[in-house]
Amino acid sequence: MEYKRFDQTILVRIDKDEEILEQVQKVALKENVTLASIQALGAVKDITIGVFQTDTKHYLSNSFQGSFEIVSLTGTIDTMNDQFYCHLHMSVGNEKGEVFGGHLNKAIVSATCEMVITIIDGKIDRELNKDIGLNLWKFA
Repeated sequence: MEYKRFDQTILVRIDKDEEILEQVQKVALKENVTLASIQALGAVKDITIGVFQTDTKHYLSNSFQGSFEIVSLTGTIDTMNDQFYCHLHMSVGNEKGEVFGGHLNKAIVSATCEMVITIIDGKIDRELNKDIGLNLWKFA
């Protein structure tokens, strides 16, 4: 992974065989990013994505291996209990044009991933909302 910072924007190239969430955390911690939005595209070969079921308050995850283009990767960097927190969703397309997506749990890059991290001046922490079962933004 390599990256370059331009004021409040960081351009990141995540390389083959690197895991996307791990690399986002490395950049965010090194650059002291506590609030940002993320967008990216590229290609992945091993992914796990999930859907949160509100009635059971659990994620159902699906894993896929093969050749996939990232159709959309978007999300946020923020904090929970003043520690790094990242919330990403990803959609990927296969060679048939079928698209799969959801909450990103794991993604291994197959060629490259080009990411733009846009830093937001401020800080938002998260806390568990027990009624919903998710870590939600806490505006205080």
